[in-house]
Amino acid sequence: MLRSHTCGELHLGHVGTPVHLSGWVQRSRDLGGMTFVDLRDRYGITQLVFNMDTRPDLCAQARRLGREFVISVRGSVAERSNKNLRIPTGEIEILVEELQVLNASKVPPFTIEDETDGGDDLRMKYRYLDLRRALVRNNLMLRHRMAIATRNYLNQEGFIEVETPVLIKSTPEGARDFVVPSRMNPGEFYALPQSPQTFKQLLMVSGFDKYFQIVKCFRDEDLRADRQPEFTQIDCEMAFVDQDDILSTFEGLARHLFRQVKGVEIGDFPRMTYAEAMRRFGSDKPDLRFGMEFTELTPLTRGKDFKVFDEAALVVGICAPGCAEYTRKQLDELTDFVRRPQIGAKGLVYVRCQADDTFKSSVDKFYTEEDLRNWAATSGARAGDLLLILAGEPNPTRKALNELRLEMGNRLGLRDRESFAPLWVIDFPLLEWDEDTRRFYAMHHPFTSPRREDIPLLDTDPAQVRANAYDLVINGVEIGGGSIRIHDRDLQKRMFSILGFTDEDAQAQFGFLMNAFEYGAPPHGGVAFGFDRWCALFGGADSIRDFIAFPKNNAGRDVMIDSPAPISQEQLDELSIGIRRSSSNG
Repeated sequence: MLRSHTCGELHLGHVGTPVHLSGWVQRSRDLGGMTFVDLRDRYGITQLVFNMDTRPDLCAQARRLGREFVISVRGSVAERSNKNLRIPTGEIEILVEELQVLNASKVPPFTIEDETDGGDDLRMKYRYLDLRRALVRNNLMLRHRMAIATRNYLNQEGFIEVETPVLIKSTPEGARDFVVPSRMNPGEFYALPQSPQTFKQLLMVSGFDKYFQIVKCFRDEDLRADRQPEFTQIDCEMAFVDQDDILSTFEGLARHLFRQVKGVEIGDFPRMTYAEAMRRFGSDKPDLRFGMEFTELTPLTRGKDFKVFDEAALVVGICAPGCAEYTRKQLDELTDFVRRPQIGAKGLVYVRCQADDTFKSSVDKFYTEEDLRNWAATSGARAGDLLLILAGEPNPTRKALNELRLEMGNRLGLRDRESFAPLWVIDFPLLEWDEDTRRFYAMHHPFTSPRREDIPLLDTDPAQVRANAYDLVINGVEIGGGSIRIHDRDLQKRMFSILGFTDEDAQAQFGFLMNAFEYGAPPHGGVAFGFDRWCALFGGADSIRDFIAFPKNNAGRDVMIDSPAPISQEQLDELSIGIRRSSSNG
């Protein structure tokens, strides 16, 4: 091998030891009689020393080294006189006796350091260089530790890892599929899996009562910071279980990951119904690291000739602690924030609960100080606090106030990345009504079981049926979710009918699963966690791209290899795809 040690392991105990190191030149410093070179590999950085007095030939050679040259050196370990205690090897250096350039390098397009001068697009184009940076490398090392810890826990719990197919059948529900044409079956297509959902259910029918897979999934949907066209799930399924069994098992996984990877012990995992989460926080993934729960003020605001409140179906507010001294400029900024198109509120009403027990608001013209005092009392506000109030239709108003709540949490420093507040959200609606298509859609997927007590409502009031489903939310991020599945053919057929499938459609799309249910399907349920989201959470980042070796950009492109890309006319002809390229395009 071209090294006896790595660049991250040498220390004072190695002084006098002959060593052989290889790596990349991070930087060099020429100080006249001495030249210093920082040598980097994925384990760390070690300082190399070249002395003009003792080895002028080596020193001259070292001065010709450029950034990112790949070199190999032999020498001995010495104690540094000018120590750098910020790095593990900062107390030693290598007195170089032999230098070999293994490969020269062009000047890199950006500095390969934590504080790089490369923008996102440039770094993604040269991702293989970006991966040399310690910051990015550490993210992938975190991902590795997460995967090992996940497999260890699930193995100890009796789960077995089974690989499911990647080329499957397209289905009409859920997000758009990526499709793959079949050369051997002209005019027919595979789809890449959005999840292994039906296969893991079939494994339960097969008697594999505890399955898991760290699996690649694909969705052809618009992208943002926490979405990629290909992503990774911790996919799990269990047989002969109910909801409590699932939640208990995967609370255990979460605790194990926090303990093994973060060194953190997590407290309780409270449970909150979907209806309660929407009422208290306006979100099905509330951030419980801080308060500011919603207070409904509708009855207290009526009949005072303030048209905005009188005509609103809902008037609701939050109490921002200690913010009564906000300036007019700050309040205007908050008003502009809620009026942004992506939030959609028409305006913002504020009430200052002042230190002298008086109240000042943006609606003093319509409401007395006693009115404002009642609002404050109902909201639990104290002297020095600020009430922020929105009004309008219930759902959009709650969603807008949720965004304002999160913004205030950020402004007040209440969303500490090293603080973790887990929550199970349960009892989601089973179905969502779409006005455009005039039909119901499954809120999770068509295989989710309704709560047993709500099954009679399927015939009379489907919109009120609750799903036997659950999401794990941590710090306002949906980390994963799942459900108890339908395991009865008749109930599954009924579900397909409510979703608008004809018997023929259901048989064509999912006949294999319904047929399997006729051969003794056990009760079963499962969960799928966003592995990339777990990594981002533990790494204290908002974007999952930082934890994926070769991610796509927001347009779904890999700018490094330039994909997606056209294929040749010959390939198109082989696949029986009728696209004709003009001569200008080849």
